[in-house]
Amino acid sequence: MLLRILHRTRYRYHGAIDMAQHMVHLRPVDTASQEVLSHELRIDPNPAARSDTTDVFGNQRTFFSLQSTHNMLTVEADSLVQTRAPEPLPEGAPWRGMTWERVREHFRYRAQAPFDAASEFMFASPYVPRDDAFTAFARPAYKAGLPALEAARMLMERIHTELTYETDSTEVNTPALAALAQGKGVCQDFAHIMLGCLRSLGLPARYVSGYLLTRPPPGKPRLIGADASHAWVSVYVPVVNDREAADGLTGAWFDFDPTNNRCGWGSPGEDYVTLATGRDFADVSPMRGVIQSGARHTLAVAVTVAPPDELDQLEAAETD
Repeated sequence: MLLRILHRTRYRYHGAIDMAQHMVHLRPVDTASQEVLSHELRIDPNPAARSDTTDVFGNQRTFFSLQSTHNMLTVEADSLVQTRAPEPLPEGAPWRGMTWERVREHFRYRAQAPFDAASEFMFASPYVPRDDAFTAFARPAYKAGLPALEAARMLMERIHTELTYETDSTEVNTPALAALAQGKGVCQDFAHIMLGCLRSLGLPARYVSGYLLTRPPPGKPRLIGADASHAWVSVYVPVVNDREAADGLTGAWFDFDPTNNRCGWGSPGEDYVTLATGRDFADVSPMRGVIQSGARHTLAVAVTVAPPDELDQLEAAETD
């Protein structure tokens, strides 16, 4: 599926800003499930300095600084991405039947055991502590002897059915425990809760930020800026058999979206676009920074995800 993503962030400051430093994660990553065909990041006012780098998790990020007086900042990312439908798991794949207990045992500390990079996604992170409340919520899905992927699917379904999706029920900095306690939240909260449940059981999982193609209500036109960024979870299943490892097989990540109850190998579906991955939202915030001023600000974010020809038509109609 060919998708174009337009992500516009605009800060209006109630006073002059003399200097600012910002970092953005707005370029989608290249994966086995998607290919970035083009990407442009437009910044107004023009930054005095800009640097494009890759972070420790393999995400593309941009640092920029503004050193002239301004009272508004607009950052617009325009990306064209070719996505692919998730591949079905091959019969006999080592991840298919591996139990969640075996995955946990693989990551249990053992002196001189080989390092597995996925282990850094087992621990507490800024938004996701390890807590008994997560363990208690996860237990009904993680019965003894269940395959790790089946248990993760059951946990995803439990979050989807037992928690309420409610816009504005949480803030961007709401901790996962608070969202679980109130039983409602948005996609970021659902992802954080699932991460907390998995890590509380000793299982590695990472946060995925990205986009999802949505359809307008029947009879209603698509509107520019009416979409939003999205979040889900990626669960890791290792290869623990020495012979399989010798044959070149490696561990694999499987994506689970508790907001929409969808999952798949590499992505939940071809209508998803992965932007960045990390321990939680703090690692992959689309935009963050500091300003030299005491001025207050208002923030407006507009996201559009659509086939490119459809988005081109919408932009043309806006300029008429």
